[in-house]
Amino acid sequence: MIATLCRFLLVAALSLAAGGAGAFELAPHKDRLFAYPATLGSADGGRYRVVDYREMRDINGRDAVPERRVRDDYVSLRVRAFQQQYALGDLRHYAVGRREGAKIITIYLHGQGGSRRQGVDDFTFGGNFNRIKNLMTRNDGLYLSPDFPDFGAGGKKAIAMLIDHYAARSPAAPVFVACGSMGGALCYALAEDERVASRLGGLLLLGSHWDTGFLKSPAFKRKVPFFIGQGSRDTVFPVEKQETFFRAILAAAPDYPVRFVRFETGTHGTPIRMTDWRETLNWMLAQR
Repeated sequence: MIATLCRFLLVAALSLAAGGAGAFELAPHKDRLFAYPATLGSADGGRYRVVDYREMRDINGRDAVPERRVRDDYVSLRVRAFQQQYALGDLRHYAVGRREGAKIITIYLHGQGGSRRQGVDDFTFGGNFNRIKNLMTRNDGLYLSPDFPDFGAGGKKAIAMLIDHYAARSPAAPVFVACGSMGGALCYALAEDERVASRLGGLLLLGSHWDTGFLKSPAFKRKVPFFIGQGSRDTVFPVEKQETFFRAILAAAPDYPVRFVRFETGTHGTPIRMTDWRETLNWMLAQR
């Protein structure tokens, strides 16, 4: 009887552990301030949404100095105590949070003209980078903002090395890669790498471009969750072409875990400022 009871307790404990792992989600941090203002419309079961965006409210009303410094209530600067610069060979990067034993890893890849500093700037882009840093540190996670040599093979090799390095130290952590603007080229390149794709928890394209090659990638075959945020007045990468790409994903795989958020009247940098990190990452975590 004792042996039977022990086996029952062991099975119950393993079941609870498995259920707990599947239920992991990021705890709130300033959700009221960073929630989408309003939804103007939706389609495809809510996978496509049009979100209200207004420059006078979402920049001028949010920033103490428009586009330079957000109001103080949007940031929590204690997170700086968990932020350090490191280098893997020539790959310089910021790491914020747990460098070992992390539950979740999020990486931001900047666009043309950016640098590793963009992804850790507490005050620009409406404080949204400060929020992701806080979300990671408050949830036993790791946030990385690296430099890289280019948006081609060299950049892909560098970021794949970065992922290998930190994933080896946090083997249970899903890796989420967010790519701003031209950084999207690296998101697509990483999606084509079977080793990287096996570790991905999701890809986020923020004011970036389209690549139908994604539909044949290992990441697509694994149904890695995919988020597209785009401003309706983006003159660099027109929203209509990203919407066509979104439709192509659904046409190729109707049940694919993909979301599209169109920020109405938003411009090229709007998705970096306005994307709700917690909502998006929790949705991706729920797909695991």
